[in-house]
Amino acid sequence: MKFVFSDVRGSGIIEKAQAVGIKTIIRELREFKSRDEYEEFVRKLLHENSFDLLILAGYMKVLSPKTVRDFKGKIVNIHPSLLPAFPGTHAIEKAFKYGVKYTGVTVHFVDEGIDTGKIIEQVPIRIFPDDTLESLEMRIHRIEHMIYPRVVEAVLEGKITL
Repeated sequence: MKFVFSDVRGSGIIEKAQAVGIKTIIRELREFKSRDEYEEFVRKLLHENSFDLLILAGYMKVLSPKTVRDFKGKIVNIHPSLLPAFPGTHAIEKAFKYGVKYTGVTVHFVDEGIDTGKIIEQVPIRIFPDDTLESLEMRIHRIEHMIYPRVVEAVLEGKITL
């Protein structure tokens, strides 16, 4: 079953999914009494809706170890750095401020750590002397939009497995 879950109302992916008739579910963390209650909702949602692959995109929360174990090998994430460098949030800004000459995009399987899962593909991006944080972010997002669909397709076709 195809469905899109978002924890952000009005996100672009929700509008795109609804436009092509894909089921959408929106629940924000603040709607729950606790982080644990929210996580249990997510686990239940995933268990009740069979799926081949859970694709994280712009999901800025860490899945619980229990959720990751339940769906091992069925969760992929995209991250805006050349992991293992700059894991976690604000990776583009961290790379830019640190002054590295290259950063990039990584697609990886999700494990119980933060951006520590098996790397599927990486694309390096040179940081030019005249780059601004904004220009770098734009270039990284263009690469993300190119690489993620291709990798997801390969995983779904069984060409890439954990």
